[in-house]
Amino acid sequence: MTGFVTLDAFDHRLIERVRRNNLEPARVTAEAVGLSESAVLRRLRRLRAQGVIVADVAVIDPARVEPRIVLHVQVEMNTQERRTAEAFKRALKASPEIQAAWDVTGETDYLLTVAVPSMEDYEAFCLRELTTEAGVRSFQSMIVIREVVGFDPARRTLRR
Repeated sequence: MTGFVTLDAFDHRLIERVRRNNLEPARVTAEAVGLSESAVLRRLRRLRAQGVIVADVAVIDPARVEPRIVLHVQVEMNTQERRTAEAFKRALKASPEIQAAWDVTGETDYLLTVAVPSMEDYEAFCLRELTTEAGVRSFQSMIVIREVVGFDPARRTLRR
């Protein structure tokens, strides 16, 4: 298990800023958090090296790129056997349709977010990935009508 990193108030302010816009110039960030530009750059390098900042990514609006159907899929497995679970997780990671996946508690074993261009593509995905051969007992699909609250990096902060 990864150990926790001790962060001070400046680190928390930096994390808040880069969550919202990781392309903000260091001089602007420095002014906003009350540090020198070199201190900001040094702290950001340290936060990346310590694994606090895991990746610098772009959040893409799929609706602007291509038409998609987004579904949330609840998956119940036949077994909790480790090899089956590991094989299923590997398949999910390799599947281009999977946008996100969680191993969850309760009657559902996995919660998936799937994006496909058409229902025919979703059917092909189900026949390929959600089969009894993959250890799946059953699954339930929920088609997204519209997004109410989307991914917002700024919302992912735990407030102190």
